[in-house]
Amino acid sequence: QVQVVESGGGLVQAGGSLRLSCAASGFTFDDYAMGWFRQAPGKEREGVVCISRSGGSTYYVDSVKGRFTISTNNAKNTLYLQMNSLKPEDTAMYSCAAGELYEYCSGSWPYWGQGTQVTVSS
Repeated sequence: QVQVVESGGGLVQAGGSLRLSCAASGFTFDDYAMGWFRQAPGKEREGVVCISRSGGSTYYVDSVKGRFTISTNNAKNTLYLQMNSLKPEDTAMYSCAAGELYEYCSGSWPYWGQGTQVTVSS
């Protein structure tokens, strides 16, 4: 059974940092591409960063390049999103997901976590 569970969200001031975690079970990162997605009120869900199975390739949305970094700890079967220099426009519900193609870094992947809220104050 494929399952992902996010944690690490919270309230931070602009310019601060957070690290989100996604604990995966029922599969390994050799089986699926992984991604972090976010959805803010009134906006469509967007792919923030996606990583290929086995971690060989990544895609970052332009708005987070240079600020966010995806990583994995394969021994712990955990995916991370390090978020630095946070901006108010980063405020959203962040979810991790597993899918087939990292290149299609959108909100249409089959396996989702419950989400963790990130709020950045100005």
